[in-house]
Amino acid sequence: MLSAQNIAKSYGDLQVLKGIDISIQKGEIVSIVGASGAGKSTLLHILGTLDRPDAGSLFLENKDLINLKNSDLSKLRNQKIGFIFQFHNLLPEFTAFENICIPGYIGNFSDREVQDRAKELMRLLGIDQRGDHKPSELSGGEQQRSAVARALVNSPSIVFADEPSGNLDSKNAEELHKLFFKLRDELGQTFVIVTHNQELANLADRKIEMRDGILV
Repeated sequence: MLSAQNIAKSYGDLQVLKGIDISIQKGEIVSIVGASGAGKSTLLHILGTLDRPDAGSLFLENKDLINLKNSDLSKLRNQKIGFIFQFHNLLPEFTAFENICIPGYIGNFSDREVQDRAKELMRLLGIDQRGDHKPSELSGGEQQRSAVARALVNSPSIVFADEPSGNLDSKNAEELHKLFFKLRDELGQTFVIVTHNQELANLADRKIEMRDGILV
């Protein structure tokens, strides 16, 4: 599904990524681990098209992402890629349900289609009774589940998660980890997860370690 070759990235004189080769299969859960500063988040942002590499190639479903114009890349990102971050990044002035729907509205899907999909995901994630609540009225686990639903509302090909359970207590973290595998089993969802949580990393189909900008 996703293939990257010889990905390199520097910031000034600091070379963060030193020629990364990685491929991700459909329906696979891959964890990326390593010490702080190893380049994990930089790699995730490049794979997710939030940043561009200095060199290398990147293909999603056989489509060349490196040479896409910014406008085409933004459209593809909205339709094909989901993101989950450590801090949920829900918009505080909107309800959980409205937050979940926003990517669908941006993607120009019909309101009915987006709302039906959001309700289906909320039921699947166990937050269907919390849709009218704003983020400040939700628990940490409910906020992160809302962020997961938002990432999935456009039925993306692949979801990138950057320390998704890093801001949760152990109980909510465990529930979130189980949720990823439920989504993979029931929806065929593909995940690439950067994490310091060894339990989650070890549950993945593949665990990839980064050290000093390379895969080891």
